[in-house]
Amino acid sequence: MGTKRVWAAVAIAAFAAVGAWLFLGTAPAAAPQSTFVLLDASKRSTEDLRGKVTLVNFWATSCTTCVAEMPELIATHQKYHAQGFDTLAVAMSYDPPSYVVNFVETRKLPFQVALDNTGAIAKAWGDVQLTPTTYLVNKRGEIVKTYVGPPKFDELHRLIESLLAET
Repeated sequence: MGTKRVWAAVAIAAFAAVGAWLFLGTAPAAAPQSTFVLLDASKRSTEDLRGKVTLVNFWATSCTTCVAEMPELIATHQKYHAQGFDTLAVAMSYDPPSYVVNFVETRKLPFQVALDNTGAIAKAWGDVQLTPTTYLVNKRGEIVKTYVGPPKFDELHRLIESLLAET
């Protein structure tokens, strides 16, 4: 009888520990300190993201999924931009700058695009290897959601609306 109680106590403690780990493990992490060099050669930092809900999208012109999701990213940006939402697309280091410029100009992207020529930004943001990889950052500069592959845009829109409503 005593052994069963010990095992029951161990099981309860284990469940409590796992629950605490899951709860604490889901707390938003601060977006990494980065300097983004935009296509017009101006710079933007992670600090500049504060005060807005921002979608940071790592992509490449050679990535068919990235190209396919771009119309949805444009529509999302246009839908929420006036409410304090921003989008920052970060082209991967292996993407030739001339290809990025051509893509941005021909598709008239309405948001800012940065070049990550050295790969330092992708490394800082979790060593991004797969594209598209997208981070949703809240007004406090914390990453609240990460998508590897295209997001489910209806879920993304609900989350953006929720974050925009926060004060």
